[in-house]
Amino acid sequence: MVATLLTIMVVLLLLNFPMMIPLMAAPLIVLFIYFPNLDPMILMQQFSTGIEPYVLLAVPLFIFAADIMTTGKTSNRLLDFIGSFIGHIRGGYAVTTAAACTLFGAISGSTQATVVAIGKPMRERLLKIGYKDPTAMALIINSSDVALLVPPSIGMIIYGLVSGTSVGDLFIAGIIPGIIVFLSFSIYSIIYAKVADIPLANKVSWSERWRLTRKALLPLGFPIIIIGGIYTGLFSPTEAAGMSVLYAFVLEVLIYRSIHIKELPKIARSTGLVTSAVFVLVAGGQAFTWVISFARIPQMITETVLGTEPSAIFVLLMVTVFFFIGCMFVDPIVVILVLTPIFYPAAMDAGIDPIHLGVVITFQAALGSATPPFGVDIFTASAVFNKPYLEVIKGTPPYIIMMVVISFLLIFFEELSLLLI
Repeated sequence: MVATLLTIMVVLLLLNFPMMIPLMAAPLIVLFIYFPNLDPMILMQQFSTGIEPYVLLAVPLFIFAADIMTTGKTSNRLLDFIGSFIGHIRGGYAVTTAAACTLFGAISGSTQATVVAIGKPMRERLLKIGYKDPTAMALIINSSDVALLVPPSIGMIIYGLVSGTSVGDLFIAGIIPGIIVFLSFSIYSIIYAKVADIPLANKVSWSERWRLTRKALLPLGFPIIIIGGIYTGLFSPTEAAGMSVLYAFVLEVLIYRSIHIKELPKIARSTGLVTSAVFVLVAGGQAFTWVISFARIPQMITETVLGTEPSAIFVLLMVTVFFFIGCMFVDPIVVILVLTPIFYPAAMDAGIDPIHLGVVITFQAALGSATPPFGVDIFTASAVFNKPYLEVIKGTPPYIIMMVVISFLLIFFEELSLLLI
């Protein structure tokens, strides 16, 4: 049964079908072959059940807020503000890139949106200061990983949906790992700049810094609303998403006037296209999960891979390996939808905290998004920067190594995930 399921999915992918087709077709075919007496309407009901949870309302809202800000001036104001304080130090503009990706990730929740919003303006600045293009692109791609770790991570929303874990707690749990990634990349950037003798940028006067700080104060309100509102219990994740849309509208349309109100329908259509793709995947993932659970496939796979009584560390190591490899080839949302139901029961039996598991899984989704051969952020960067694949991935190895090291830290030190909960 497992072989049939995998064969159908692989064949459909090789035939160039989009991922949503094999995700929905494979369980349906398996159902007809192995359970012919089962009413297929049950599977149809699972498709609709998958997109019913209230928490999913946060996804289109966060995407819409990110689209408004990407179209407007938020990213440039953040870049100017951070660069004015640290741009003149050795490696300062690389650190600015990592910081801006972290802040924009705390606004958008999407690695790809971060690549687009921060990548375009920051790449030009890095090249101008003296960085080679592969180095600049690798920094942008991997720094964007933080968007899947800090709130409002879309990956964590999907994991929370599949596992039934509190999305608010997951958001808070991702903050420390996100900061660790930012600090690691920043330290590496400073060392690299010294070794490569990257020229220093001009120092900005304090009057100019104050001017840029005033311009950035309102954009900096986004992470305060999202993180502060959820942490204090003022907002649920979904309510925080609604507030982020309202805040983005007020900021870009009414205050900065960088977007005309007539442009909003076009931005909304873009959001709708992305959201529809995500929701189809979620619906297909729910049906897929139901079929493999009904057929007891998770038990068969975990018993084969993990044995009968695996330790918590061994389960987390296997989770890391499977999710990392999966996200190297397939969109992280799909991997979370497919693999979480397989490993989650074994992880709970091993005594692993579901929030800790969610952070480990989301971290692998972030890492896989920027890892060859098919990390989604690589192709996003290739399209945004109009650069060939090999040039885009040339500078990624140091960042992948750092992320792998942090992965092991998260596995062995649960407190890194649970300290703020």
